[in-house]
Amino acid sequence: MKSFPSVLLLAGACAAAPAAPAAEVRPNILLIVVDDLRFDDLGAAGHPFARTPHLDRVAREGAQFRNFFAVTPLCSPSRANILTGLETRHHGILDNTDRSPLSHRLPTFARTLQAAGYHTGFIGKWHMGNDPTPRPGFDYWVAMKGQGEAIDPELHENGRLARVSGYVTDILTDRAVDFVERPRSGPFLLMLSHKALHPNKVQHADGTSQAIGEGGFIPADRHRGLYTGAQPPRRPNYAVPPQGKPALQRPLPGLKPLGPDTVTPDETIRDRLRMLAAVDEGLGRLLASLERRGALDQTAVIVVGDNGYFYGEHGLSEERRLAYEESIRLPLLLRYPARVPAGAAPDPLTLTVDLAPTILELTGAPALPGIDGRSLVPLFRGTPAGWRTSFLIEYTTDIVFPRTLRMGYDAVRTERHKFIRYRELTGMNELYDLQADPFELSNLIDSPAAAGVRRQLEAELQSLLAAGQERRP
Repeated sequence: MKSFPSVLLLAGACAAAPAAPAAEVRPNILLIVVDDLRFDDLGAAGHPFARTPHLDRVAREGAQFRNFFAVTPLCSPSRANILTGLETRHHGILDNTDRSPLSHRLPTFARTLQAAGYHTGFIGKWHMGNDPTPRPGFDYWVAMKGQGEAIDPELHENGRLARVSGYVTDILTDRAVDFVERPRSGPFLLMLSHKALHPNKVQHADGTSQAIGEGGFIPADRHRGLYTGAQPPRRPNYAVPPQGKPALQRPLPGLKPLGPDTVTPDETIRDRLRMLAAVDEGLGRLLASLERRGALDQTAVIVVGDNGYFYGEHGLSEERRLAYEESIRLPLLLRYPARVPAGAAPDPLTLTVDLAPTILELTGAPALPGIDGRSLVPLFRGTPAGWRTSFLIEYTTDIVFPRTLRMGYDAVRTERHKFIRYRELTGMNELYDLQADPFELSNLIDSPAAAGVRRQLEAELQSLLAAGQERRP
């Protein structure tokens, strides 16, 4: 394993590698990141009323991963996980505070593809600091400051900061379609990073933020009446006051105890799905553009969320930083007929850190050295021997939500169990048997019958934390 500075130097060395021969077929890469998208928000995932025909098409004609997870369920770290293939403790973007200088130095797959001859573009929400200026690896750059705005956003577009009239999802899609349709002789990489489904907030340099408007979730005008009266589906842990979860049961000044009075309002959920409708329409425009150009099947179309969101499970709403399934489980869709069979549904444990090596393998570009993720491409030929059976989830406490103050944790999830060890809270750890208790209602940490499993998971967590310690920045 290499130190973080060494990883950067090696990434630069990889970036200097010659472009692949012109005779090789190198796909375009269209990577779409949707903010706070839950694993079950899509029609393809069984949602009873969400209209997502274009997302569903990508799932139907490609792969929909069944067990895809964020290794840190928080915007900024998760985006760095996606771009670098590194776990959060290894890339250093620990939270949502302003880490702009570090985000200019990340060893991303975009830098490698740019040097390998790809025309590269980034459009949307970078959100690793409030600095909207271009990052290395991208030829075309359109970004917002921090969270950005839902209406009339201010965009930094290749050196010029200006306010643009309109709805942010449509504006970003316009620029994405323009990028796709530009004449070029080689392949392209486009990372389209939507503000949706995030609420409209002003973020301050210290990491705190303030919602604008009721609930902060602002759909496009054309979608404001969509889903009126539709009742969102309820998971069995919806509005259930936490029992056996001391970390969530702590009395906190100014906060109600978790339960029916603290759930996410139905209208907020409908507004989020209305925002998703604009994302889906934008994807439809991009697919149509690629089809017109005869490039759709030569493009790997990837759609992913950065972290989940609570719809009232355990009484939680915005505190998606926690290690429960609703927060860490994400959608991942991948369409590329040359390598991905239609209707594929890979079942093994797959992670946000796997996207960078997957993209580089699909393009034939050099691998990033010393990373934590692994390419997902072999999964389309069957599960390789030695595929992971556990993974690390980590969260460093920040200052945004009072309920999650001093709730940093390290956790391990296996195919059957989850163990959460809080860093600042003593006597509050959690253990779940996800096979018997998929909704994480019964904490087994003090169960004598689970003592052996607890010891195994504690040892596995220590092993995962020990891996690559020397790569801490």
